[in-house]
Amino acid sequence: MDFRDVVLKRRMVRNFSDAPIDPDVLDRILDLARHAPSAGFTQGQSFIVVTRQEIKIQIAELCGEQEYVAEGFDAFMSKAPVLLIPCTSEAAYRRRYHESDKIDAEDDGADLGWPVPYWHMDLGCAVMVVLLAAVNEGLAAGFSGVWDVPALRTLLGIPEEVMPAGVIPIGYPAPDKLSSSLKRGRKPENEYVHRERWVESSLPK
Repeated sequence: MDFRDVVLKRRMVRNFSDAPIDPDVLDRILDLARHAPSAGFTQGQSFIVVTRQEIKIQIAELCGEQEYVAEGFDAFMSKAPVLLIPCTSEAAYRRRYHESDKIDAEDDGADLGWPVPYWHMDLGCAVMVVLLAAVNEGLAAGFSGVWDVPALRTLLGIPEEVMPAGVIPIGYPAPDKLSSSLKRGRKPENEYVHRERWVESSLPK
C-alpha cells in the first residue's frame, strides 16, 4: 500500500470482527515498532501482547469499556483479538545518559534534567508505527487510556519503573459507530503549519 494511502486510511476504530490475527502478521507489526527512533538509541519502549480473553476483559474494565458501550459503541477492547499495551521507561533514559558515551566530561553524575520527557515522545513514535503498520497489513487499531494504572500494573506484572501509556486494540475492522469528535474536521493548513515563526507578521523587517 502506498504510504500516503496508509496514513489517510488510518483512524481510531472501535469495532473488530472475530477473525484472528496471524501471529506472523503481528510479529511484523511489532518488529517495525522496534525500529522507531529513540533518544540516545535508549530503546526504552516495550509492548505487552495480550490475547487471553479473561485478561482482555479485565483490561477493558480498567479502560471503562462499559461507558463506551453505554454510549452506543461496541465492546471494542474485550472483543479485539489482540490488545497491545505500549510502555516506556524514564529510568532507562536516565541510565542511558549516564553511560560513558553520553555523560558530559564535567558532569559529576548528578541527575540529568530534560526540558521535554523524550521517553514519551519516543513511545508516541513507536505507537504511530504500530497504528500505520496495522493498516498496511489490512488491519485496524484504536487506542484507549487506562484510568487505573496501578491496577493495570498489578494485572500484567509491570515493573514499577515501566509506565504503561494505554491500550491499543488491533483486529480486522467491522462496522463501527464513528466518534462525534470527527465532526470537528481537520484544522486548515494555515493553522497547523507555521513557517519560520509562529506568526509570520512577527518576523523582523
